[in-house]
Amino acid sequence: MTLEKKPISLTVNGQKVGPINVPIGMPMVDFLHHYLNLTGTRFGCGQGVCHACTVIEIKDGIKTQTRTCVYGAHMFDGREIITIEGHAKHDANGEVTKLTPIQEAFIDLFAFQCSYCTPGFVTGATVLIDELKRKPVKRENLEAAIEQGLNDHICRCTGYVRYYEAVRKVALDTPGCVID
Repeated sequence: MTLEKKPISLTVNGQKVGPINVPIGMPMVDFLHHYLNLTGTRFGCGQGVCHACTVIEIKDGIKTQTRTCVYGAHMFDGREIITIEGHAKHDANGEVTKLTPIQEAFIDLFAFQCSYCTPGFVTGATVLIDELKRKPVKRENLEAAIEQGLNDHICRCTGYVRYYEAVRKVALDTPGCVID
């Protein structure tokens, strides 16, 4: 028995990928792991509930969160995504040269426990900060904005407090995210 395959092409972490023949129905998280060796995006619940599998999808220059465990790889044909591996800046050899402010804040505030959900939280936080740059919130509404922005992400270790503290720090330190 042979699996039916169909080609896909997309942009992943700024690089054009494909066309690659991929089995029809293969979840995107499996495509990232098995075809591109990008294993930072985590398979959690397999039902799109925990959001450990989220990647950034760029649509018309706007960053959005997209789950990869419930959507097939072919849904991403022609699209642009950023996996957790693509957040930081890298040199020509692929070595990390600069972390994002979200990544730095997560490390500085030790905003993770087992770290399984961390890629999804970093992705969600990055999308939230991008949104706050476009639509700032009043300081008194920042907590609610963080809760709303990260509400769908589940941490089984209950590391929410540190995640939220890291995002709050970045939002307050990023000009234009918070209005007094």
